[in-house]
Amino acid sequence: MKYLKVIALIIIVAVGSMVLYVSLTPPKSPLSTVTYESELYNLEVVYSRPYKKGRLIFGSKENEALVPYGSYWRTGANAATTFMTGSDIEFGGKQISAGKYRLYSVPDSKSWLVSLNSESDKYFAIMDPDKSKDILEIEISSSKTENVVEQLTFAFSNDSTGVSLNLRWDTTLISIPIK
Repeated sequence: MKYLKVIALIIIVAVGSMVLYVSLTPPKSPLSTVTYESELYNLEVVYSRPYKKGRLIFGSKENEALVPYGSYWRTGANAATTFMTGSDIEFGGKQISAGKYRLYSVPDSKSWLVSLNSESDKYFAIMDPDKSKDILEIEISSSKTENVVEQLTFAFSNDSTGVSLNLRWDTTLISIPIK
């Protein structure tokens, strides 16, 4: 009985120390939520925001890019990136129903394949998703920007044509139209 109390105490101290360490250490890729609300839309993206830190972000595997062209990317860090819509919309020109989806991509130098997948509950998402659960795949042109964006950033913008979901990181920009 005495040994059980000692083991329980060791476990409590270890777990407590871990919780304290995690809560006091700032995350390397902090979790962020970006939302857009209007009469027509209730949109949300939840993602982790890695930093450039002097690294090559997009490029070839041979050049040791963090996100190699032609390869699966969870489109963020840590957990799977999620996209939520409160109503039926067109995402990149394709119809989707209201719901929460896993967003992932396959970047390339001139365009990206962006997919929404019904497996929104995947946490770590380091493996390729189950493609049979994809609800759409779109090809979006990418462009280069003059300014370097240090930290991966999603943002919604609104203009006369509708809403766009914009992703910026390093000198890359993609913009997905939403109607």
